[in-house]
This record gives sequence, structure tokens and C-alpha cells, in this order.
Amino acid sequence: MEADCDPTELSSGAGADVKDMRLEAEAVVSDVLFAVNSMRVSRSLRCADDMAYINVETREGSRYCLELTEAGLRVVGYAFDQVDDNIQTPYHETVYSLLDTLSPAYREAFGNALLQRLEALKQDGRS
Repeated sequence: MEADCDPTELSSGAGADVKDMRLEAEAVVSDVLFAVNSMRVSRSLRCADDMAYINVETREGSRYCLELTEAGLRVVGYAFDQVDDNIQTPYHETVYSLLDTLSPAYREAFGNALLQRLEALKQDGRS
């Protein structure tokens, strides 16, 4: 049973032990949006409870379509909303690992954000 990847129209029929990949995809986007040019859950590709698609543009300007499943994330296209069945890319357990391989600028932005957070903690400790 497939549905559009619209997080506002979530099905309530899924069991408690089944992850809704649309919700997982939204969480992925909110986690790393600060370190990419753009990232959103696809609204044109069909998804199911066990799969969702995410469009991401890295800071370098490269565009990817990502597939999110229980196995992890992987690149399935080199343009927004594009799935190429001939692409055989490995799954990554986390979005951080995937973006780390795709985007040196992501790596730098993530590192800078971590340093800023550590500095803030250090300042709080001095208060």
C-alpha cells in the first residue's frame, strides 16, 4: 500500500513496531538541514510505510535523490525526484555517514557546528 510522501497525511494503521519512513525522513531532514543547501522529503515520488525518498542539494551544488528504508540511506538518483534502477550504491546506516562521503562542505559545516556547541558548553561551565 503506497501513499504520497506527505507527512501531514500519515496512516494510523501501522503497527507500533513498524517505523513510518515518512516520519523518519522528516527527522533526517531536520537533523542535517543546517549543513546542506536544501533538503526535503519528496512530494512527487510514491512512498510506503517502509520507504521514503529525500531530495538533497549539497553545499557544493550536487543534487541527489536518497532512498530511506530500514536498511539505511542510499543514493538512487542524481537529480531531485529521480530514481535510477541501474544505480547500485551502498546503504549508509546514518545520514551523517552518507553526507560525509558525498560532501566535504557538509563535513566542514558539521565540524563547525560541533565546535560552536562545545564552545557554548565551555562558556556555560564558566558561568
